[in-house]
Amino acid sequence: MSKAFKNISACAACAAALGLGTAAVLLNKEKRSVPTPSSEQITTAVTEPTTELPKKLSDKYKYVPSETGISERTKSLRRLNKDIMGYIKIDGTQVDYPFVHDPGEVQANDPYYGPDAYPPNMFYLEKDLFRQYYDRGTLFADYRDIFGSNDLEHSENLVIYGHSWYDGTMMGSLRKYRAGFDFYNQYPFIKLSSNYRDYDYVIFAYLVTSGTYDATDFHYWNMEELDNEEDFNFYIDCCKRTWGIDTGIDVKYGDKLLTLSTCYADWDNSRFLVVARRLREGEVAGDLNSIQHTEAFLQAQKEKEAAEQAAAEQPQQ
Repeated sequence: MSKAFKNISACAACAAALGLGTAAVLLNKEKRSVPTPSSEQITTAVTEPTTELPKKLSDKYKYVPSETGISERTKSLRRLNKDIMGYIKIDGTQVDYPFVHDPGEVQANDPYYGPDAYPPNMFYLEKDLFRQYYDRGTLFADYRDIFGSNDLEHSENLVIYGHSWYDGTMMGSLRKYRAGFDFYNQYPFIKLSSNYRDYDYVIFAYLVTSGTYDATDFHYWNMEELDNEEDFNFYIDCCKRTWGIDTGIDVKYGDKLLTLSTCYADWDNSRFLVVARRLREGEVAGDLNSIQHTEAFLQAQKEKEAAEQAAAEQPQQ
């Protein structure tokens, strides 16, 4: 799969608003994007559910083709916008939205997208689901992401962008994860639906990183297709080196990843990322104890519990 460079838009317009009843005061809408060496465009056509599966992969992924086609919710949303790609919900936050697939480069006077031209990953920054002006924008997946009916063709890392508003709308409420470990322990799961079926993910990292190409070697916005183990491990290592906490969640090559990207600070063009992996067989959404953790994390937990028990058994002075 291609790894073309692209314009970063992890909230390329770092918008912020203060809620006052139903009104919002716009504080900052400065547009930013990272210069890119190439503007190669990759688009993915809407397809019907796949019914054939390469035999060599069937046992590894236990893939079951969709027998019902797109969901009823998708049928309704597609009447509004053909770019609908799925739906995302995170309990404890205001993230409860459909998301679209960025159309890539839009030419001027396009009959569907209107008179203005847009580079990749820019159209929905200030557009609603009706493709009308809306300063809060719409959550959108990178224009090169694949998240259709065939699980085997899904991007190894689905990257979804959205604005961070001070009243918590769009991805603004993700800042709750920065407040401490308690919120993560209570809400570590993400429900993500394609147009065909539902998936559950568990968050394993959240972190602040640069959104400027030359300021970091972690170009997460250009790492949707982690086709080999080296690239995959590099992505995970980059997440871990600046993550807010060690969640202890086991992540291995072959896991499907989800990265949510939003603004963190204007002055340094930084981004806040929430990164999750799809649940494995036997893991249960809503039950963190069912999630596979690393041996190092489990051992550290045992040592912590032993120390706490020993301290409790010490005689009072």
